[in-house]
Amino acid sequence: MADWDAAVKVRLQTAASTAPKTIGDAAKKSMSGTFVHILRSDGFLGLYSGLSASLLRQLTYSTTRFGVYEELKEKFSTARDGPSFPALIAIASASGLMGGVAGNPADVLNVRMQHDAALPPSQQRRYRHAADGLVRMLREEGWRSLFRGVWPNSVRAVLMTASQLASYDGFKRTLVARTPLKQGDLTTHFSASVLAGFVATTICSPVDVIKTRLMSARSSPEPLSRLLLSICRAEGLSWVFKGWVPSFVRLGPHTIATFLFLEQHKKIFRQLKNID
Repeated sequence: MADWDAAVKVRLQTAASTAPKTIGDAAKKSMSGTFVHILRSDGFLGLYSGLSASLLRQLTYSTTRFGVYEELKEKFSTARDGPSFPALIAIASASGLMGGVAGNPADVLNVRMQHDAALPPSQQRRYRHAADGLVRMLREEGWRSLFRGVWPNSVRAVLMTASQLASYDGFKRTLVARTPLKQGDLTTHFSASVLAGFVATTICSPVDVIKTRLMSARSSPEPLSRLLLSICRAEGLSWVFKGWVPSFVRLGPHTIATFLFLEQHKKIFRQLKNID
């Protein structure tokens, strides 16, 4: 699982969008400029800061939302047909909410570890790994710190799961019904996953920016309405898609690999169990 794109995304999303003072400052605000800046200042390993927290997040957030989604989809399917598209959205939203809450502690750690090197030395937390970060957060800030930003994170998880999982199933049905592509074909799965990745990245971008800024803040975060107002005043509406490109670079291939693996896994499972 690539982690460098997530590190670049977090740096872009936490950077204030003030007018750059130099050409170098302007370069740092682009994806390639931020990538080069991290590589020069923090070395190659700086691109993978927060890797242990990212793995922990996948084990909690992704496992929960995918598992719950498949279980609910199976439960509401009939012998003839699966759930309707509105039902898929509702199922995905419930799954995403549960996954967002379950994965929030790891998400806070992930954002902090990836943002740490951008802070002044006196403000850096220097978590050694995910377990060290969890213990220190509990000891220094209390259990509430594990759920900082949980509501925007849960909203993002709802939007992500609905726009990724439900849209994938929706795109797959549409491609099978209106194009020469067939159910079960690798090309069908690939095409539907590419479209789902694009939709998910676009829909989740605004909430992702807010979530990242709340989780990376050292002091107690200001109310969400006040934070939105201050960001809009300082940056206009450009903040809505800040970090979109590295987000899609990460989420696009991730979505494709996830659904291709999932479809093949289900196919093999059905063959082993003599289902269908």
